[in-house]
Amino acid sequence: QVQLVESGGGLVQAGGSLRLSCAASGRTSSSYAMGWFRQAPGKDREFVAAITYSGGSTYYADSVKGRFTISRDNAKNTVYLQMNSLKPEDTALYYCAASGSSVATLTLEYEYDYWGQGTQVTVSS
Repeated sequence: QVQLVESGGGLVQAGGSLRLSCAASGRTSSSYAMGWFRQAPGKDREFVAAITYSGGSTYYADSVKGRFTISRDNAKNTVYLQMNSLKPEDTALYYCAASGSSVATLTLEYEYDYWGQGTQVTVSS
């Protein structure tokens, strides 16, 4: 089992920045790829970004490409999502997730084995 706890959400004005963190505990010795998803009110949860265990490959949704950066520190069992140039449409509950699959695209919810509880990001206009 892996437990994931997100932090760093909050209220920010449009154009501002936030950095989300996701701390993993439990069976962290396994090699998990990590992803961030988000869910806005009344909408389905959607992929935001993902990173392989080594950090050598990253993936982004088109809507955040160039504004968000995913990174990880395996020594700290933590993954980060740096969000810059935030827009009101980025308002959502942000979840981190861990995938043990070696063949996943890392962009689909079912590819992830463990999920955090989410952290709220609200961007005001």
